[in-house]
Amino acid sequence: MPYHTIANGITTVDCQKQVRSWRILRSLIALLVPSCSSIFVEEEEEIRKEKSLHCHHPNRPSLFTSTTITGTIFGFRRGKVSFCIQTNPKSNSPLLVLEFSLPTAILAREMQAGILRIALECSTSNNSSSDLLATSLWTVYCNGRKAGYAAKRRPSKVDMEVMKKMNSVNVGAGIIRGKEFERDDELMYLRAKFARVCGSSEAESFHLIDPDGCIGQELSIFFFRSR
Repeated sequence: MPYHTIANGITTVDCQKQVRSWRILRSLIALLVPSCSSIFVEEEEEIRKEKSLHCHHPNRPSLFTSTTITGTIFGFRRGKVSFCIQTNPKSNSPLLVLEFSLPTAILAREMQAGILRIALECSTSNNSSSDLLATSLWTVYCNGRKAGYAAKRRPSKVDMEVMKKMNSVNVGAGIIRGKEFERDDELMYLRAKFARVCGSSEAESFHLIDPDGCIGQELSIFFFRSR
C-alpha cells in the first residue's frame, strides 16, 4: 500500500487509502483487547426523530442548531485517548480537549465494526456552569457500557504539536511516528468534519460527516447533563 510522507512527519495518503490503513489498524488491535458488543443508540434515535418532525413541519420552530467543526480523536498506542474540537481546523486554540481514561487500544477495538457511540454524562449537582462543554469531568459510556471517565483539560504541548502537524489533514486516519514527539510510541489518529448539534442547554452531540463513505466509520459523541 503506497504512502506519502509529508514534511511535518505525518504518514498520510488520499482518503480511501487512509481508510484502508485505519481498518488495518483496527484489525491488528482486534486480537489484543476484548470487545463490547452492545450499541449506544438511544440518544441518536431521539435526535433523528426530532429532525424528522421538523422536516415535515417547516413552520415549527427548530429545537436544534447545527454547525460544522473539525474533530480529532488521537492517542499513543500504549496510552489514553483524547478528543479535540476545533472550530477552525488550522487554529492553534482548540474549543475543547478531553482526555479519556479509555486506552487507545480499546477504543480502536470498539471501532472495529465501523460503529462507535460515545456518551458523556455529567450531573447538574456537580456542575453549575450553563455552558455544557465547560464541564470538567464526565462519566463515559462506550458502545453502551461504562468506560471510565473523561476530563477537560488545557491543551498540552503534545496536543498543540498534534494539531500543528494535522493542519494539512482534512479527513482521514493514520499514524504519526513516535519520534516526532520524542516518544518511543506511535500516535494513532482519526480526523474528520463533525456536525455539531445543540439540542438544548442540557444536550449536545457531534456526528462524523462521511457523505462519500470514504472514512468507513459511523461515529457519534453525545454530551448530556442528567438531573
